[in-house]
Amino acid sequence: MKQQTRLTVWAGVIFSALVAASAAQGQATTAPPAAATVPIGAAPTAEQALYASVNGKPVTRAEFLAAFSTHMRQKFYHGQVPDDQLLSAQKEVSDQVINRILFLEEIERRRIEPDSADVERQLAAYDRRYATNPNWQKSREVMLPGLRDKLGEQSQLARLEQAVRDVPVPGADAVKAFYAANPQLFTEPEKLHLRSILLAVEPSAARQVWDAATREAEAIVRRIRGGADFAEQARLSSNDPSAENGGDMGYMHAGMLPDALQAKVNEFKVGEVADPIETLQGIAVLRLEDRIPAKLQPFERVADRARDLLHREIKEKAWKDFSDKLRNSATVVIYEVAAAPTATK
Repeated sequence: MKQQTRLTVWAGVIFSALVAASAAQGQATTAPPAAATVPIGAAPTAEQALYASVNGKPVTRAEFLAAFSTHMRQKFYHGQVPDDQLLSAQKEVSDQVINRILFLEEIERRRIEPDSADVERQLAAYDRRYATNPNWQKSREVMLPGLRDKLGEQSQLARLEQAVRDVPVPGADAVKAFYAANPQLFTEPEKLHLRSILLAVEPSAARQVWDAATREAEAIVRRIRGGADFAEQARLSSNDPSAENGGDMGYMHAGMLPDALQAKVNEFKVGEVADPIETLQGIAVLRLEDRIPAKLQPFERVADRARDLLHREIKEKAWKDFSDKLRNSATVVIYEVAAAPTATK
């Protein structure tokens, strides 16, 4: 489950932050770890500026920034978000922080309990994993309560999502309708059987080197069109690994060739030797051996796959509808720096 995976990663990040925070503060640490979030419903201190409120519950700016930092470490290399993705990343994290509160409210309403046995198994796994970590050994008793709470929350969130996604398997008529409406999902793509001769040229080579390879390729094309055996020419001249097989590249489908080359190959006729083509690797001589047209697979052959795809789609819709319903019925106020708060209902 994707949500379970996200939550597992989140718990791991939190644990690492707990260890780091405790190490920085030493054995006498009594303050909450740096990665800990503000408890739901707790009033912020004078030093904690509000980022938002959700159904009257505060979200501090510190809480938002901690979530944003975690998101950056998970999603972007070295935690640096590209400038053109900054706003979308901020919105994504904002939604996550807001939804967490709404989900926890729903968990309380449904009285969903964490899987305590699983939480204890995960804690035991942390004990084994960090058995030789001096920071863990030194501050284990301080960190355990916070880590246990986070793992318990993770378990509750996973159980909530599982309950929402627990929808009936679609019936035969619905599956057939899905198959009919989405033929592209069940169509075996066109296959092309190619032979090639590659005269390798370094990309940085001078233009005269490329021109010389093109002239050599043109001579090879003339020989093959004059009756020479393609496979033999490939074994003699090609620098491609397929040379030992007479240039046979086997059957290939759309997406296996670069787009520009694919566009040219699409115009080939079976048995035709094409004019030399310049590629990133050098000059290529290609011949189309066979073309197998795209084919829609019969329903009977793909019925199980169609049912699974439709069931997954229904589950995704159930979760999205549930999340949207919670958000649309909530009162969310986002506080912007040097601007009046904007409220959504």
